[in-house]
Amino acid sequence: MFYWDWTMILVIPGLLLGLWAQMRVSSTFKKYSAVHARNGMSAEEVARSMLNQAGCGEVSVRSVSGNLTDHYDPRNNTLRLSDGVYGSTSVAAIGVAAHECGHAIQQHEGYAPLKLRSALVPVVNLGSNLYFPIFLLGLLFSWEPLIYVGIACFALTLVFSLVTLPVEFNASGRALRVLEQQGYLSGEEMDGARAVLSAAAMTYVAAAISSLLQLVRLLIIARNRRD
Repeated sequence: MFYWDWTMILVIPGLLLGLWAQMRVSSTFKKYSAVHARNGMSAEEVARSMLNQAGCGEVSVRSVSGNLTDHYDPRNNTLRLSDGVYGSTSVAAIGVAAHECGHAIQQHEGYAPLKLRSALVPVVNLGSNLYFPIFLLGLLFSWEPLIYVGIACFALTLVFSLVTLPVEFNASGRALRVLEQQGYLSGEEMDGARAVLSAAAMTYVAAAISSLLQLVRLLIIARNRRD
């Protein structure tokens, strides 16, 4: 039997915003994948050059399968670029690669929000897996402390999302400055890279808003249960 309660309405804006953000990323990346940088360098070559100039020569740059699966892995100092990015000379690919370089440079410089986010990962993973069963048990047994333990576990997801925002915006800011100052991109090329990274940033904003709305929903359910 399908169960519905009015608080589910609260999560709909977050879901719609998330879908819109993902669609915007895909369409913007596709648009600027057709625009190739005049310098002829591939995203991998730009990444390698940026890392070397920043004193991050120990970071390796490798390809990874998938679509927009690009990421920097701090555990083994590896920057992984997806199939559509690694060997591409497009403005979109170079922008994405530069953003991931931004994360590697953050780690190299000891950027505090990145350290905090990394420290939160295992705790958030545990909390996100446990919050619903704990919250549900609290409701079933009408035990308020357990309900709020579940809510606290979920709140860690929101904290993680909020910490992620400055990390991602800072990485993009670093990327755009280096791309322009070092002459990897110029003029309209920079506009394209900026559009791609702005679209990507909205996915993190959407995630934070979605987590906030879900937290509000859980608090309302807990309050209504008490009443």
